[in-house]
Amino acid sequence: MPSSKFLQTARRIIREYPEMFSALEEYDRTRRLPKLRYKTRANFTLDSDIVRKFRKHCREQGKTMSGVIEQHIKEELGKK
Repeated sequence: MPSSKFLQTARRIIREYPEMFSALEEYDRTRRLPKLRYKTRANFTLDSDIVRKFRKHCREQGKTMSGVIEQHIKEELGKK
């Protein structure tokens, strides 16, 4: 691969995935690799009957409530 193409590819990767490189910098400094993604707590006010039914449904399906909600949010965001 010619050096100019290599540099273009490297710059593109750094621009698209800056969190990867900051994680590698942190590893180089501390010898510990940080998490690349963190979870954030969100508070919602929902009907208590719906929450009860949803909790039961998730338990029966072997899923977490957070995981199901996260998947639905991703689907909603994909509709753009």
